[in-house]
Amino acid sequence: MKLQQLRYLVAVHENGLNITAAARQLHTSQPGVSRQLKMLEEELGFRLFEREGRALTRTTSGGEEIIARAVNILREMHNIRRTSQELRKADGGTLSIGTTHTQARYVLPPVIRAFRSQYPKVRLHLHQGTSEQIAELVARDRVDFAIATGSDELFPHLVRLPVYRWHRTVVVPRGHPLAAAGKLSLKKIAEHPIVTYVFSFSGRSSLPALFEAAGLSLDVALTARDADVIKTYVRIGLGVGIVASVAIDRSNDSDLAVLDARHLFEGHTTWVGFRRGALLRAYMYDFVELLAPHLARKLVRDAEHSQTQDDIDRVLANLSVPTRDAT
Repeated sequence: MKLQQLRYLVAVHENGLNITAAARQLHTSQPGVSRQLKMLEEELGFRLFEREGRALTRTTSGGEEIIARAVNILREMHNIRRTSQELRKADGGTLSIGTTHTQARYVLPPVIRAFRSQYPKVRLHLHQGTSEQIAELVARDRVDFAIATGSDELFPHLVRLPVYRWHRTVVVPRGHPLAAAGKLSLKKIAEHPIVTYVFSFSGRSSLPALFEAAGLSLDVALTARDADVIKTYVRIGLGVGIVASVAIDRSNDSDLAVLDARHLFEGHTTWVGFRRGALLRAYMYDFVELLAPHLARKLVRDAEHSQTQDDIDRVLANLSVPTRDAT
């Protein structure tokens, strides 16, 4: 039995039994993955997967147990390598973060500045992307922390801790009719073209579904993943912007009217997450506390050692999570 075979096995599992996707993640060939899986099954003496032709259809009960053990083995191998590297550099190390543009642009700068001042020899790596891209980085063990909002289904293996809560806000150029229209309503917003995030149009936070439930149609002029891009197109008159409240900078966005929409749109929670069983060094706990002062080291450790999401929920039961508004 080889570690490579266990890596292939776990990758196939994490990619929904899609060998092609697993091979792409591992930067190898599909036949190579299939061959190693069959060799592993022959050595073990039982099937790990049920098949229809060349396609894997389900994981056998024996396969589920082997996969669970393989995940733990690979995680400990990663921790051993990391411990070796870090012990050779006791005064330094690395910290890799996968996050979205909004967090990288509006939330993390003061946190990273403070962290860098405290740990000048720790090398920081900041990876920006969509939730799907961050999930891929997590799957490939490329990041220590993921910082994102929602998308729970993409991160089932992470310990996720709430950082702050936020709401959508509406932005328009000063002089726009909505700026003087009083308290916002969905009807008032629907009278204008909309510029907003791509992710707002899926799942339970779907904007079209919200407006449809109110009997209103939504004229979407443009969608983007970057709040700064959205505000740029609002400025040129393309439509009414709907962005995260944290993506408003009062000093730099003084040319825009920022309209309260908390009564219209559901709130969201941004979280920081890491793999269960991951090795967290002292400076990593300090980074989390700089990001979210309510996430003290003891609480993070209690969550880290939890076996299930229910256990984590019990740890967080009495936690007070702050709401973050425009800066």
